[in-house]
Amino acid sequence: MRTIVHLSDLHFGRVETDVLDPLVASVADARPDVVAVSGDLTQRARSSQFKEAREFLDCLPKVPQIVVPGNHDVPLWNAYRRFAEPLKKFRRYISDEHEPFYADDEIAILGVNTARSLTIKYGRINERQVARIRELFCEIGEGVTKLVVTHHPFDLPEGYDEAEIVGRARMAMETLAACGADVLLAGHLHVAHTGHTAKRYRIAGHSALVVQAGTATSSRVRGEANSFNVVRVRRPHVNVVRLSFDRDKKSFAPASSEHFQHTPEGWERLSDESAAGLSYDERSDALQPHVPDAGGKS
Repeated sequence: MRTIVHLSDLHFGRVETDVLDPLVASVADARPDVVAVSGDLTQRARSSQFKEAREFLDCLPKVPQIVVPGNHDVPLWNAYRRFAEPLKKFRRYISDEHEPFYADDEIAILGVNTARSLTIKYGRINERQVARIRELFCEIGEGVTKLVVTHHPFDLPEGYDEAEIVGRARMAMETLAACGADVLLAGHLHVAHTGHTAKRYRIAGHSALVVQAGTATSSRVRGEANSFNVVRVRRPHVNVVRLSFDRDKKSFAPASSEHFQHTPEGWERLSDESAAGLSYDERSDALQPHVPDAGGKS
């Protein structure tokens, strides 16, 4: 089994400072194999903000980090840097690789940069990036769960402007479906959300999970507490737990837990009744069927 901690929209330069230490502790408690950060590490792409973000990332467990930029990580007011050096500070302080890739015998996870200089808020994916997805993912066997990390989402909760969806999403989804992409991690909206691509894209035999994280640390919350996701993968199951910050207790606690199972038609949400048959056994680090005791109690 693999555990991915999914953080998003840190926005250093405008953070809730009382959240930081509890967040670091909670991420450590999750014992991740990979940490994914889906963009907007800073508020205004200033050097001081990138330094703070780097210090925060260095406090997390020493595991591979898949970190992609968001639109706030591109300089806004300096026109030269916005167009000539949009990711210079990201590369200097965060990572030389703004589209990182990690793979082992259970998961493959690819970061894709959707931030663009020509737009302040919205994002886009291009043909070169889709070709790289094809190159990396299509050669990986079906037994490996494939995850993509972007800042801008491929799907939305109800009531959101369609312009928030990453540009050229339909073009990209054809390749993602052909290569068997399983889970799409994103942020941008500061709202947690899970869904399926089948409803929007209707590609026969394919339904990827859409997992969106709220803002982990920003003061710019939008009707939700600061939160992050813990995604546990043990094919054919995926468990998505959202942990939200409790200001009274000054700690993060589980707010929801959703289970999904892979089927010939793609990933499907398990009913509460079916999910009750699964449990996470910390002693063996495994998502295992729950077996009632001899008295029939669960």
